[in-house]
Amino acid sequence: MASLAAAVIALAVLVVGVTAYYATRASLYNEVDDELVDVAGYMVGPIASDISGMGGLNSSALRAANVNIVLVKADHSIVRMQDAPVSIQPGAAEIAVARLGFGKSTRTVTLGPGNEPYRLVAVPLESEDNGSYALVLARPLGPLMETLGQLRAIMIALGVTFIVIGAAAGHRLGSAVMRPLRQLSDAVAHVTETDDLAPIGSTRPDELGDLSRSFDTMMHSLASSRHRQQRLIADAGHELRTPLTSMRTNVELLVADEKTGMLPSGARAEILGDVADQLGEFSSLVGDLVQLSRDDVVTPSLEPLDFANVVNQAVTRAKRRGNGLEFDVVTQPYYVVGEPDTLERAVTNLLDNAVKFSPEHGTVHVRLVAGTLTVSDEGPGIAEEDLPHIFDRFFRSNKARNTPGTGLGLSIVAHTIQAHGGQVSAGNVPGAGALFTVTLPPAPPGALDEGGYS
Repeated sequence: MASLAAAVIALAVLVVGVTAYYATRASLYNEVDDELVDVAGYMVGPIASDISGMGGLNSSALRAANVNIVLVKADHSIVRMQDAPVSIQPGAAEIAVARLGFGKSTRTVTLGPGNEPYRLVAVPLESEDNGSYALVLARPLGPLMETLGQLRAIMIALGVTFIVIGAAAGHRLGSAVMRPLRQLSDAVAHVTETDDLAPIGSTRPDELGDLSRSFDTMMHSLASSRHRQQRLIADAGHELRTPLTSMRTNVELLVADEKTGMLPSGARAEILGDVADQLGEFSSLVGDLVQLSRDDVVTPSLEPLDFANVVNQAVTRAKRRGNGLEFDVVTQPYYVVGEPDTLERAVTNLLDNAVKFSPEHGTVHVRLVAGTLTVSDEGPGIAEEDLPHIFDRFFRSNKARNTPGTGLGLSIVAHTIQAHGGQVSAGNVPGAGALFTVTLPPAPPGALDEGGYS
């Protein structure tokens, strides 16, 4: 950026400087030409009446006017003053003016022993004997060239100064711009080397600040995801240890019995049944872990589905597991956008929870009215101190310690409903059991027009 700023300023200074220099030189030359033409206008009359005597002009008068003169005729003959300071050699331009008898010519030449620059102006002159001449005036350009030299030196000095200032400003600006990029690069390198997801913490109000804040958001998301993964692995390891230890103990008993026959009659079958139950619990736990470990956000289908159908299918499945229970179900059509399989599993988990805690011959109440799903039972309810943790992974209340389950069912419910943009809450029915409330956003009108409900 410093080089670019210096190059741009150098180009601008060059263009402006050259333009200003040549425009000033042309203006000064035009001013000298106009002055010489005016002087020639005063001289034409006297000289035309006295060609040989040059109208009575002498060197003193010429020095006062700061000019030198010479007459050139169309036949190339020249009339000079005897005491002229310099010898003017007319050229083709001046002879052309003498021949044509109108117009003027201007040019710059070097004259004298020092080859000093002079400005030559030729104007037509008609003598009284009808001779065609050109009056050629020459004025030294020393003062003008000195002025142009000073102008050139000033422009060069100013140009160099502004180039240096521009380069310094570009370097400072480039450093300011690159500083957050270097911080971002260092942060990425730090994460790569140390695996420490540390944010940058930039407060800049510009686009680079937005980039840094986006990086910080990504770091927070990665750190949160890592924390959830570590917590899931730790909790899963703790929960898996119990059935594995129990299964190992039972298998070791069976192996020892195979060698010693120490188990009493019927104990072997009891142990095998226990192993089968533990395998079922283990399989259920692994399935719940796989489902819960899917942190990807649900991508809803553009075709809506009737949530009432999902609830009814989940109720049908729950009835098979709730022998002896009554199901009081009221559903109204409610169209949402989502995945029917994951939604059905979430509703099934709520129903399984109600079935598990319902008393014998109890009733599970299911309502889907005005877009709100409620599932309640007639069991003991949820303790007030357990309500804030009811949707946590592996959380099991004191009432659920001795009941089958993995402690992940309600976590899956919360994860699924939140992934669909909805909300789920837990509470108690006054004088009865637990109450779960689910709300989901309705399908947009455009999706409803497309049809294809399921």
